[in-house]
Amino acid sequence: MKDPRERSAPSVAAAPERGHAAHEHRSPVGRRPADFRGKDTWSVFRIMAEFVEGFETLRPLWPAVSIFGSARLAPDTRAYRDAEQIARTLAHEGFNIITGGGPGIMEAANRGAREGPTESIGLNIKLPHEQEPNAYVETLLNHRYFFVRKVMFVKYAVGFVGLPGGFGTLDEIFEALTLKQTGKMKDFPVLLYGSDFWTGLVDWMHEQMLSQGTISERDLGLFHVTDDLDEVVQRIRRHYAQRRAAGAHETP
Repeated sequence: MKDPRERSAPSVAAAPERGHAAHEHRSPVGRRPADFRGKDTWSVFRIMAEFVEGFETLRPLWPAVSIFGSARLAPDTRAYRDAEQIARTLAHEGFNIITGGGPGIMEAANRGAREGPTESIGLNIKLPHEQEPNAYVETLLNHRYFFVRKVMFVKYAVGFVGLPGGFGTLDEIFEALTLKQTGKMKDFPVLLYGSDFWTGLVDWMHEQMLSQGTISERDLGLFHVTDDLDEVVQRIRRHYAQRRAAGAHETP
């Protein structure tokens, strides 16, 4: 027979403890915030796994160059052809090529990389409308989280090349510039290829950001705009040679 002095554990539906009633708010759809805590906590392990897979896959592929640009530009555009040539030349210089793994400029860079002796790498992202990796990727990572993917673009790269693109391209370029500006990564060239596309943005930086003091003159030297394919390769090659001479090995 049960001892009447024993107290049964309160059920979930029991009245709130004294002093906590003010925290018993429900969401607009009737679910408590606590319902989501378990999922958020367990997602940490999924994030960790994605980082581990990325590090283990890409570490042997240093040094690499990350190339960005629009998924919407077709093979008959100049930007596509130039991206292919830049990647091909960098690959023959010994650099692995990293792209977002999708179509357009990403496909062009992976295509050029396949013609060299190094690795053609695609960091694909899982989207609501699934982005299929292009046919020229040799080493593929599928990412759930944009922020993990962005780390992988930077961590094993010794240079960034930005060709004409949309919000995603700007996101990656400004991420790199922010990390350089704040000293959070080893310095490397950020090259914006195609002055017709980039000049308007650079002019706006001068006219608005610089004039209002939100950036400094020095910050405008964190990147370089060019229309010269050879200059892209030379700047990255020179930077990498200097880094090696200084005894730096890998990872920013």
